[in-house]
Amino acid sequence: MLIEFICNGKSTAVEARADMRVLDLLRDSLGLTGTKEGCGRGECGACTILLDDEPVNACILYAAKLQGRRVETIEGVAGKDGSLHPLQEAFLEEGAVQCGYCTPGMIMSAKALLAKNPRPDVAAIEEGLSGNFCRCTGYAKIVKAVLRASGEEMRGGAAPGEEMRGGAAPGEEMRGGAAPGVTT
Repeated sequence: MLIEFICNGKSTAVEARADMRVLDLLRDSLGLTGTKEGCGRGECGACTILLDDEPVNACILYAAKLQGRRVETIEGVAGKDGSLHPLQEAFLEEGAVQCGYCTPGMIMSAKALLAKNPRPDVAAIEEGLSGNFCRCTGYAKIVKAVLRASGEEMRGGAAPGEEMRGGAAPGEEMRGGAAPGVTT
């Protein structure tokens, strides 16, 4: 079947099988390998893309669902001149990138969050990133990077009455690399 959609601002038409996942279409048919496969079940967020500005897991979405829609992947986040998006810069400046596997999905979820809430507090960031797992950073640097990108960090960091929680993941219940809001 022919699927026509907008991908990273460009009209795109691609042949796809009826059972093809968006993840496979992006990576194999379009060569957009920034979107990663982690769990293959829609649980880890490594494959997060924006579909009509909403974060979705590309590993559990059929490619046919893209028909007539707008898709943004990590490759579409940087400026047309190749300059980094403020979120990408903030992730680098705050050391929120370690192995980098989760980074594209984290940035896509954070981008969607900041589009809806340009000045999120720590709790809003934790909620906005709750579908994305990171096993390396402990989340504090990721939350700080989103605060930086929103300008909150420049105005003094966390919202009044909130504190960044050291190197541990956001939320007292966090243990062993679980995503924000997940109790293990």
